[in-house]
Amino acid sequence: MQSRSIIKKFVGIACAVIAPLASFSANSQSNYPEKPINYVVTVPPGGAADFAGRTIAEALSKQVGQPVVIENKAGASGTIATACVAKAPADGYTILQGAISTHGIGPHFYTKTPYDPFKDFMSLGVVVEFPLVLAINANLPVKNLNELIALVKSKNGTMSFATPGPGSAPHLTAELFLTEAGVKMIHVPYKGSAPAVVDVASGQVDIMFDGFPSLMPHIKSGKLRAIAAVSPTRNPLAPDLPTFTELGYPKMVTSLWYMPMVPAKTPQAVVDRLNQAMIKGLKDTDAQKRLEAGGAQLVYTTPANTQKYIKDEYDRWGVVIKNANISTSN
Repeated sequence: MQSRSIIKKFVGIACAVIAPLASFSANSQSNYPEKPINYVVTVPPGGAADFAGRTIAEALSKQVGQPVVIENKAGASGTIATACVAKAPADGYTILQGAISTHGIGPHFYTKTPYDPFKDFMSLGVVVEFPLVLAINANLPVKNLNELIALVKSKNGTMSFATPGPGSAPHLTAELFLTEAGVKMIHVPYKGSAPAVVDVASGQVDIMFDGFPSLMPHIKSGKLRAIAAVSPTRNPLAPDLPTFTELGYPKMVTSLWYMPMVPAKTPQAVVDRLNQAMIKGLKDTDAQKRLEAGGAQLVYTTPANTQKYIKDEYDRWGVVIKNANISTSN
């Protein structure tokens, strides 16, 4: 597994860029926010995470009357940027877009991540979920899941799957699929969804799991073929697409989820202000409609309630990683 020292080596570099906006502190909680807010997205531009982050940031900005500046900071499936935000001033001027990779998977996947997913953060009470979809290069001679599994078996482990990076939700979902289907494939990791999708669409890689925002343009163009939805029910964007559960794989239920968070010691008044502004901003603009049109499902709750959500995901993926013996070398 990747050591803690390797992650630490890059934390300082990433934090150096995040720091300028994060260094501001509020003169008084009652006047918050008085300066721009930094919103850290832990992946490169493009893909479901970036789409969610920019939509949320725009909605929040309209409510608080200050710019909400997107910072894309990739690396180690988001754990590097997450460690930076954990150490940022707890003043409400640095928001992390936490994710399944940073709070559900990363703490198990990497050795001793330099942050505690529970003690170091407070969620802002909004969860954006993108159910995953299995898509394949359209030139593969298969039309359904059973045909795909048969083809993979016939190729004796030479077929490949792309992911946005090691330890990402699509990576772990693919590993779970390999276990459930009893097949072997070659993992081809990328730095983000956008380049991964392009290479699957062009035939450089055979298949991948990802959210609809990343896959849909290429599905519509005919370069990708959707095979099955990794969700408990059929996706409204593709009502004719069967779920893995329907096809006999009930453990194949996963979503990309994104959850705005702040450092744990952020004053409660600031947390409440951000929670209310974020929910109102998403509901009162076309932001929610845009997210839903992109295949997302939104959950509005309290910051405290989302802590259980994180714990459930943390526990679930810890079992998957242990049982599959997955490490950073996969």
